[in-house]
Amino acid sequence: MKNSSNALVLYFSLTDNAKRAANTVAEITGADIEMLRLEEPYSDDYTEAAKRAEQEKDQQIIPELRPLNHQLNDYETIYLGFPTWWYQPPMVIHTFFAEYQFSGQTIVPFTTSASSSITASAKVLASLTERKNVDLKAGFTANQINVIKQYFKDLL
Repeated sequence: MKNSSNALVLYFSLTDNAKRAANTVAEITGADIEMLRLEEPYSDDYTEAAKRAEQEKDQQIIPELRPLNHQLNDYETIYLGFPTWWYQPPMVIHTFFAEYQFSGQTIVPFTTSASSSITASAKVLASLTERKNVDLKAGFTANQINVIKQYFKDLL
């Protein structure tokens, strides 16, 4: 496995699917890893969390993030993982792009979803990054370890 100390895996996960994918990406790439955390975490009750997430989406509420432990400018590549909710990234991803500055990093998104591919989130990600100094890659859907490994096959 390749050691990519110039890479960071940032992820948001509610049910641990994106967390598992993020851990796999970090293991394959040798990247540092950190979870995006909210100042007011979602409820552990899935139904309550889903209600809040849908309200945030419908009302364009951008939840507040806790500060990151890593400095983004220390990394060339950021692997950004998240679940796809209602055919788009959760609002916490909107917060991430609103709150942080970038200095020419490459962002490789990956998503987990029972029914949507990364293409469902691509338009939203493009709009979130259009005025940012980033190279947004197409990314991949990370529901299965073999799919993640296939994406990184040149690193293995």
